[in-house]
Amino acid sequence: MKTCQDESVSPKNTAVSVVGPAKIKNPIKFGRFVQDEDAVLVNISRRNVVGTGKGKKPELVFFEPAGPRDKIYYDTSKTKCAVVTCGGLCPGLNDVIRAIVMTAHHEYRVPSVLGIKFGLEGFIPEYGHDVVELTPEYASRIHEFGGTVLGSSRGPQDPEAIVDALERMNISILFMIGGDGTMRAASKVVAEISRRGLSIAVVGLPKTIDNDINFASPSFGFDTSVETAAMAIKGAHVEATGAPWGIGLVKVMGRDAGYIAAQSALSCQEVNFCLIPESSFDLKGENGFLAALERRMRHSGNAVIVVAEGAGQDLLKGSGKKDASGNLRLSDIAALLKEEILAHFKAQGIKPTLKYIDPSYIIRSVPANANDRIYCSFLGIHAVHAGMTGRTGLVISRWNGRYVHIPMALVTRGKKRINTCSNYWRAVLESTGQPVSMKNSKSK
Repeated sequence: MKTCQDESVSPKNTAVSVVGPAKIKNPIKFGRFVQDEDAVLVNISRRNVVGTGKGKKPELVFFEPAGPRDKIYYDTSKTKCAVVTCGGLCPGLNDVIRAIVMTAHHEYRVPSVLGIKFGLEGFIPEYGHDVVELTPEYASRIHEFGGTVLGSSRGPQDPEAIVDALERMNISILFMIGGDGTMRAASKVVAEISRRGLSIAVVGLPKTIDNDINFASPSFGFDTSVETAAMAIKGAHVEATGAPWGIGLVKVMGRDAGYIAAQSALSCQEVNFCLIPESSFDLKGENGFLAALERRMRHSGNAVIVVAEGAGQDLLKGSGKKDASGNLRLSDIAALLKEEILAHFKAQGIKPTLKYIDPSYIIRSVPANANDRIYCSFLGIHAVHAGMTGRTGLVISRWNGRYVHIPMALVTRGKKRINTCSNYWRAVLESTGQPVSMKNSKSK
């Protein structure tokens, strides 16, 4: 299976837009400025190099590196910034906000950074949400707490109304922190700004606990989420080994991609089954999940199962309903597994001890760990550098070990998923010992 990152990109769709030419000398006194000739290679394999047809010379493609430039677009003494957080919570949100505030104030001496409360709703007058003045004093300790000090919300808002609010507040640079839905909304805001001929820059910071944002490797908060999930899995393992026919069942987040489940399984080494959205399975039948679980139980007497929330949706009746962000509401795969496991063993006169743990909301609401805290700081810092140069319609990300500018159109082109033919997934299978496939031949 191909991942979104295997799709070819060309120099045309890696170019970053600007609101105008940068002519003002950068006031930063220390450090190296990024030069125009600097670049970060996009392509990491021959198969996605552009122009490899017969008679064509391979064309390497590059992302623009992040970092300060020697010339900026905005007059720092008159620049006003705004920050908004959208969608679900994720470890590191406050760290990103703090980095933006500190860089804007201490490096560029901007007079004001405003915090927009409760997501895109904060731009709409009818909701009546307050605006917060984000000073260094206000932001200095926020990284110690989970969640976002600005609050968040889901659901679309009118791009025209958002730009109206930006004009009323005299905002020069808007920093939008959110997932692919937020980046699509940001693209519409950029288009409306362009239609009006305004000089407002919009910089995105990609946020998703599922680690499924295209060209973000990884997304911030992912390391923390895996670390927190691992604690729950270790608890499930203790429960499973402490009772006859003990089974630990842990559900983690992962709507379309099973990265948290897979990475947690590799981290713990105690997981026996890792179920993800990218790899479908049958429950019953000689090659199905229940048969594999029974073989494990008869051999070892216990088992730990980690399931991503989006796994096995084909086994459930969908609700057909959508949430405020437009995502289909998932059915509860963990509830089905629990019911089917107990029924399967009951039919054989066996009463297993099954402990079900769902740490999902704990995972996404804890403060960031050390690695994510550093990562978030760099993302916020580079977002300010990009915005001050007048760059717009871009996302700050890390690619091939470097921080880069990626056009929003690339980020929103698709979602990143686990390639089940990759060495990464093979490592998960080797760690868990689960079958390569839990599909019966007739359903393959």
